[in-house]
Amino acid sequence: MRAFLDTAAILQAMLPLPAGGAQLKPTRPALPKEFVASRKRRRIVDAMTELSAEKGYGATKIADVVRRAGVARKTLYDNFGGKEEIFLAAVDAAIEESLDRVEAACAAAGDGWSDRVAAGLQTFLAYLAENPAAAKICLVEAISATPTSSARYREATQRFVDLLTRNAPSGAGASDTTAESLVGGVAWILHQQVRQGGTDRALDLTPQLLDFILFPYQGVAEPGSGTGRRK
Repeated sequence: MRAFLDTAAILQAMLPLPAGGAQLKPTRPALPKEFVASRKRRRIVDAMTELSAEKGYGATKIADVVRRAGVARKTLYDNFGGKEEIFLAAVDAAIEESLDRVEAACAAAGDGWSDRVAAGLQTFLAYLAENPAAAKICLVEAISATPTSSARYREATQRFVDLLTRNAPSGAGASDTTAESLVGGVAWILHQQVRQGGTDRALDLTPQLLDFILFPYQGVAEPGSGTGRRK
């Protein structure tokens, strides 16, 4: 052991010292530039989400976003063309995340169509409750913030219509516009709930909204059951 320590001391003495004889200090490895840029971009989007939910899209200024995100104005414009582009990125991110969760929940629910619908609805309401700022910008602000955000809202609504159509039973006597009417009705109820500050209670609406969605499909048999799920 003594020989090992002596050898270590000799090797350390042979190492060249930096100017002034100061000991070298360990340095942290530099983070990849792509990672840093991604983090800054996410902070900008999160700041826009929070501010638009708090004070509205119209009242939110670029200076507010820069301050909340903790980035330089140049950094913001290196990543986005302006205020609307940031807002649209925030809306798109929330839509994609919520849809991904809902689709995964429907797929995991199995073959029963009513179970898939219930799982998808509950997952969506849970997302809103967990992300009140995202809920506000998507269900309230996006509708009228800009013409483009309004179009994004309609596109997102249609994607939920398509999702319901794929998971609800076919040939149930419902019309071609049933899914569209149901999703539109749910969206309006949730718009009112979020606008009035009740996002945290979104899950409380599950029983009523589920009955509303399933009503047109009453009497449709589940796969392999031979009888209707709901009478």
